[in-house]
Amino acid sequence: MSDMLNDAESNFKKVATLTLGKAPRRDLIPLLLEHLPEENIVHFGLLDGLSMAEIERLYGPVAGEKMAMTHMEDGSYVVLSAAKVEAALQNLIGELERKGFENILVLCAGEYKGLKTKNAILLDSYRMLPPLVDAIIGGQQPGVMVAREEYLGEQAYKWQGLASTPCFAVASPWAIDDDELIDAALQLQEQGADVLVLDCLGYHQRHRDFLQKLLGIPVLLSNALLAKLAADLVD
Repeated sequence: MSDMLNDAESNFKKVATLTLGKAPRRDLIPLLLEHLPEENIVHFGLLDGLSMAEIERLYGPVAGEKMAMTHMEDGSYVVLSAAKVEAALQNLIGELERKGFENILVLCAGEYKGLKTKNAILLDSYRMLPPLVDAIIGGQQPGVMVAREEYLGEQAYKWQGLASTPCFAVASPWAIDDDELIDAALQLQEQGADVLVLDCLGYHQRHRDFLQKLLGIPVLLSNALLAKLAADLVD
């Protein structure tokens, strides 16, 4: 990671994306490349280069504390201590800022209220997405699709500020076929959703296009909204 942090001058107009796990690099970068040149994007994963034993030693949770979960490249999930993750994220944000990054995009499923910068623009997807989506949908009934059932409680909290209370469904974006995706989308539509929000780094543009054609209602891809916003900041 240090090789990517060695030149403050060259980092000035770049977007540093920051996630917990390793998999989002391949999920997110194609979306960013639609709006930014590749040389303006640098991705950092908190777990990059760590073995499972090291992940457990550094971020393993203890009983009773708030936990975080992230998707790994092999399709598995790891459970982490939210407090340890937040402290590590803040340390990395500070290091990125010292190395000249002025735009830092944090793409994590959980809420980390303590994250802050001194001067850099901190784009926290957890805080930014709900008001952004609320402004776009204009009071329509939202349906939110998430990747795993374990995320539903956190997602209900995250989206509680919308003008209309959303309904939720679960569909893995990494499934071999689209059956689960279709079932979840139809479930949301049956619950009255006028617009769908795909809220996971694993959902791609093809998922959005497929579901919009299937249902005939607007489908928002949260990653694409964030990628466009990040691109506008450094344009």
